[in-house]
Amino acid sequence: MQKISDEVKNLVIVGASGHGGMVLDCISKQGQYKVLGFVDSFKKKGTQHNGLDVLGSELDLQWLIEKLDIQAAILAIGNNWTRKKMADKIDNIAPDLDIVTAIHPSATIGRDVKIGKGTVIMPGAIVNANSIMGEFSILNTNSSLGHNGTMQDFSSIASGVCTGGNLVLGRFSAISLGANVIENITIGEHSLVGAGSLVIDDIEGHSVVYGSPARFVRGRKTGDPYLRGDRNYREHPVFPFKR
Repeated sequence: MQKISDEVKNLVIVGASGHGGMVLDCISKQGQYKVLGFVDSFKKKGTQHNGLDVLGSELDLQWLIEKLDIQAAILAIGNNWTRKKMADKIDNIAPDLDIVTAIHPSATIGRDVKIGKGTVIMPGAIVNANSIMGEFSILNTNSSLGHNGTMQDFSSIASGVCTGGNLVLGRFSAISLGANVIENITIGEHSLVGAGSLVIDDIEGHSVVYGSPARFVRGRKTGDPYLRGDRNYREHPVFPFKR
């Protein structure tokens, strides 16, 4: 049952996906917002997701704000570059809309941590002391950001990732499921660390690396897909394995 505080704000979640369901769980358990439903570009208006209505697309947002007294929103889009494009679109459509942060109550937040707007911290995640999470970043389930680490804007760390201290994860870069990163590593922007990898050296921007130890596999263009849920995954797979 969702707990609502005295200063509840009406909120919509942008993105009716599996990730959207997880964000809904985080937001509901914070008890600061009343979630009215989802906004999604690809789901039909009136359909349901996790028991809530899809209210329309982002193009309907201004009308929905006025009709439903929506005061806040959070983006539930797993792909870093797609999340950036949607954030820009919403800023143009509804610049006064409050973009909030979701932190699951089971997450552990260390001393002197800074967390930017639009960021999502999932169940069991750990943000260690003196770390910085930039705007619209994602720290997923049971993953950790080591002490004095920095996740720049629109970066993401997947479930089960362990990072050592002083990590710098560049804008739009992603560390995939179960990877490990030793201390004092810098990962450039728009880069991707493959699932289960062990990173022991710095990674240049626009790179795909994987393995133990992680090795450079190929370059990566801005906006290249990398999640299995990406619509053009089959045409442009991240890992060029033969099937």
